[in-house]
Amino acid sequence: MIDVAIVGAGPAGLAAGIYAARAGLSTTLFEALMVGGQLTSIDHLENYPGFAQGVNGFEIAFAMREQAERFGAEIRSEQVEKLQPTVDDQGNPIFMLETNSGTYQAKTVILAMGAKPRQLPIEGIESLVGRGVSYCATCDGSFFKDKTTVIVGGGDTACADAIYLSRIAKEVHLVHRRNELRASAWYAGQLDALDNVTIHWDSVVAGFEEAEGKLASVTLENVKDKSQEVVPTDALFIAVGTQPDTAWLSGVVELDPSGYVVTTGEGQTTTPGIFAAGDTRTTPLRQVVTAVSDGALAAEAAAKYIASW
Repeated sequence: MIDVAIVGAGPAGLAAGIYAARAGLSTTLFEALMVGGQLTSIDHLENYPGFAQGVNGFEIAFAMREQAERFGAEIRSEQVEKLQPTVDDQGNPIFMLETNSGTYQAKTVILAMGAKPRQLPIEGIESLVGRGVSYCATCDGSFFKDKTTVIVGGGDTACADAIYLSRIAKEVHLVHRRNELRASAWYAGQLDALDNVTIHWDSVVAGFEEAEGKLASVTLENVKDKSQEVVPTDALFIAVGTQPDTAWLSGVVELDPSGYVVTTGEGQTTTPGIFAAGDTRTTPLRQVVTAVSDGALAAEAAAKYIASW
C-alpha cells in the first residue's frame, strides 16, 4: 500500500514527492513521459527565485528528481489510466490506480499531470510532427541550424522559443493573432533587439504544404483583412498554450468547464484523499514557482489526511 501516489513528475509532482517522502511517507510518482515535464523544455528560465542570471529548466528538473529520490521517493515510468475510490479490508477509504503496467493501491493521490500543448485546428498538421512540426523548440531547435523557422503564439513560451531559435536559425518568424504580445515586457524588449526575428501581427497559420515528406511552407492569414502570405520554412513550432489531460478523471473529481481540476487553496479536490497541484488544477497563475508551491501544499495536506485515519 502506497501512502502517497503522485500522478505526474513535473515540477509540481516532484515537489510533492520531495515533501511527502521527506515526511516519512511511502511515495511513488508515475510519469509516462519525461521526468520534469514541460520544465525540461525551458532553455532559460528567467523568473525562478534564486537564480539571478536565469537557469536551464532541465537542470532544475534533474536536481529535483535527485532530491526526491534521495528522500526515498520512487519514480515509475508508467501511464496512469484509471483512478477509482475503493476501501481496504478494514473499510478504510483508499484508491486503486491502474497503469499500463499494473495495479496499485494508495491511501492518497496527488494529481500533478500538468497540461499538454494545445494543437492547431488544421487538418493533417499533426502528421508532420517530427518532420518539421514540433511543440518543443529546446528539444528540436538544433535540427534547424541556419534554416528558416516559424513559431506560432504570443505568450512567454512562444517568445522564449523565438529568442532561443534566433541563436540557431537563420530566420525566425513569430506569428501572433493579436497586435500586441501577451508575453511579459522583458520578452518584448529582447525580441526588439533581434535582427533575424520577424513578427507577423494579427495573423494565424491557416495551412501548410509539405514536400518529400517534410514541412515545406506555411500559409499565414491576416485575421483582419483575410489576406494570405506563404512563408517557406523548415520548421513550425507550436506554442499556443496548453490544455489539461483530465478527461479520464470525469466522475472521480470535479472539473471546471475547461477541464481543470477544482481544488481548495491546499489542493484538496472534491473527493477526500485526492489532491491536485500545478497546471492541472484551477489556478490564476501557471508558473514553475507556483507549481512547486502547489506540490508542497498538496503533500502537506495528504500527510494531514493520512494522520487523521
